[in-house]
Amino acid sequence: MAQNQPIFILAEGSQRTTGRDAQRNNIAAAKLVAETVRTTLGPKGMDKMIVDSVGDIIVTNDGVTILEEMQIEHPAAKMIVEVAKTQEAQVGDGTTTAVIIAGELLKNAENLLDKDIHPTVIAKGYRLAAERAQKVLNEIAESVTEKSEDVLKKVAITAMTGKGAEAAKEHLANLAVKAVKQVVEREEGKLVVNTDDIKIEKREGKGTDESELIQGIAIDKERVHSGMPKVVKGAKILLLDVALEVKTTETDAKIQINDPTQMQAFLDQEERMLKEIAQKVIATGANVVICQKGIDDVVQYYLAKEGIYAVRRVKKSDMDKLARATSARIVSNIKEIAKADLGSAGTVEEEHIGDEQWTFVKDCKNPKAVTLIVTGGTKHVVDEVERAVKDAIGDVSAAVKDGKVVAGAGASEVELSKRIREFANSLSGREQLAVQAFADAMEIIPRTLAENAGLDPIDMLTELKSQHDKKVKWAGLDVFKGKTVDAWKAGVIEPLKIKTQAIKSAAEVAELILRIDDVIAGSTDGKGPAMPPHGSGMGPDMM
Repeated sequence: MAQNQPIFILAEGSQRTTGRDAQRNNIAAAKLVAETVRTTLGPKGMDKMIVDSVGDIIVTNDGVTILEEMQIEHPAAKMIVEVAKTQEAQVGDGTTTAVIIAGELLKNAENLLDKDIHPTVIAKGYRLAAERAQKVLNEIAESVTEKSEDVLKKVAITAMTGKGAEAAKEHLANLAVKAVKQVVEREEGKLVVNTDDIKIEKREGKGTDESELIQGIAIDKERVHSGMPKVVKGAKILLLDVALEVKTTETDAKIQINDPTQMQAFLDQEERMLKEIAQKVIATGANVVICQKGIDDVVQYYLAKEGIYAVRRVKKSDMDKLARATSARIVSNIKEIAKADLGSAGTVEEEHIGDEQWTFVKDCKNPKAVTLIVTGGTKHVVDEVERAVKDAIGDVSAAVKDGKVVAGAGASEVELSKRIREFANSLSGREQLAVQAFADAMEIIPRTLAENAGLDPIDMLTELKSQHDKKVKWAGLDVFKGKTVDAWKAGVIEPLKIKTQAIKSAAEVAELILRIDDVIAGSTDGKGPAMPPHGSGMGPDMM
């Protein structure tokens, strides 16, 4: 009698998990990622210390930084990290919120799966609830303009509360709002803010409250010749994207010289050419030359002789910012230089930062690119302050661009949960359970805020819900006093974009993970599986 032979269709060493096991593993991994960053949420959130393989230390409570530095391996966990990265790219803040909501949506979905509700039904319910959430958030949001300086400042302060920059949050919030207002532009009736126009530079050894905003650009280059002035007032700036050197031939060339006089003539001609280049630059009336390429020693000498301040090998990104700050045009052809190409700045000076020399182009008239100098006592402090300031700038930009803000402190989430629950009651069929699970998941934010502050989450949530039932739309949690408060009046304000983006990304990734019922992991080198067989791929040492 013929025996049935087993048929192998996967390579040796491959691993396959199917059905409920695959779903459980993926959900467990996603929940673990959410748990990792959960303790960092809110004004009383704690920090994480991450030590990499080289021994470098990062101390932060910024969600995306933690998840990127942890080097997570599990494929489903990586999908949750993508949520944080998207949130960071789109808004610049709210990464922890997005990850926590995604984890809670999957946790609630697991309970429904245990009740034998099909994953696609849950996914459909989540999709309906997410669409409803977007509508509700847009309905409850308050309008704001770039002139609402007080609200924008509160947005910046909210972004920095609970982070390393908290000690000087008032001062830094002022700088962040000023910086955003400076670079905001109106295009086709819409406000546009390009946060790349706000350059952030770090300086160690000073207090955080000594951070400053420069109406211009700081570049990490020194003047090219010691004979040049250190400070130039009333600067007329020429930006060059061309080398102030004698051009070499494009192809390999050989010049044959038969006697020494020819050699001297050759050298004299080279010097004449360099002098001509220098004269062309001097003739424009510029007293500051910033070059993206090299400047020959001979040209440096002639420029120094005329009292011109020159800098070379400046990054292209800095050149673009300088053009926006000084209103200069970047010139790419030495023959085309004209007086009209010059930009202006109040002062250009060389300054010492640590053991480096920097060039500061400051006091520009209405610059469309500015520099924020962030200071802190040590490297780790200044790094965390920088992350907090980036969050604040991202939040203020999002508020200005969309013109909509909501109250924080868990107020938006409780209101959202209440409205989605009402929506669930209008549905029939099993999707209703998924929509209710979505509404429950929204409560994870106020619950986490309460837990991180050492308060009783059940008492706090009950009180918050009763306030919202009384139509107090912005009732949120005051974690310092341990009671409910009108979050709007308390100045806890966030851009609408944080909430809409977090819920959109979290819902989409939850649906994606729920629909996976088969995980096939190919072997990396035949020695073992590419994916941990169970759990999350994060051992106790990762937590």
